[in-house]
This record gives sequence, C-alpha cells and structure tokens, in this order.
Amino acid sequence: MYQPSAEELKNIDDWFAAYDALAEEGAIEQLADLAVFPMNVATDVPGGHASVRQWTRAEYVEAMRQSMGGGTAGLDLRSTRAPRFVSQNLVVVETEATMTIEGQEHRMHYADLLVRTEDGWAFQTMVQGGWGHGWPSARRG
Repeated sequence: MYQPSAEELKNIDDWFAAYDALAEEGAIEQLADLAVFPMNVATDVPGGHASVRQWTRAEYVEAMRQSMGGGTAGLDLRSTRAPRFVSQNLVVVETEATMTIEGQEHRMHYADLLVRTEDGWAFQTMVQGGWGHGWPSARRG
C-alpha cells in the first residue's frame, strides 16, 4: 500500500483549498480547468439503482451551473476530507460536508478520484448519491 508523504498530503489539501475558493466564487469554467474529461460520474437514481455516466466538459459546466448557481459563498459549507492514496498518482478523497441553507443543515458524503497529470492534480471521477434523477440506471455487464 502506498504511503503518501506529508508534502503529498499537503498538496491535496492545497488543491482542495484552491477548488473550494473557486467554488465559492462560482468560477465554474475555472473549476472545469481542474478536471480531466470525459469525467466519470457515479450516482444513484430513485428506486435504489446506481447510474454511471461520462460527462463532457460542457455537461459538467451545465450541471455545476444548475447546482452551484453563483457559487457556494454564504452557504456555510464545512468539509472534512480523507485522502486515500492508491499510488503516488491516484488518490481517492472521501468528503463529509455540511452545508447550511436558510437555517437548514444538509449533510453530504461523496468521493472524488484525483489523478496526477503533467499539469498537477485533476479530478476525473465524482461519486455522490442523488444526482441521477432522469438518468438511466446502470447496466449490468
């Protein structure tokens, strides 16, 4: 099992700090610059089935515009992340987040796969429940 150094863990923390700052601003095109496309998205659909898709950059940007609007500033978003390095170039990051909207607290649990590219870290896969409304269910193969 790969054991990351303190500096590698800090690099992941720094990457997410930059991501979070862009998300607060609603800088969706810049967020897309931090990704590798096509992006894998795994979620679930009503009825208890999984759904997996690949998003183009345009699909990602549209989905983020719909979900983020003008950004996350003012949502009192708090995240705790647990990076798990698969290798020095692949890291799965589980996130537990709490967001407060109009006094209501909402909890989220999701994971991202970050891959090291020539330009640095980028996210390539998003895993989060509840995004699959209107999507076809995952196919068994």
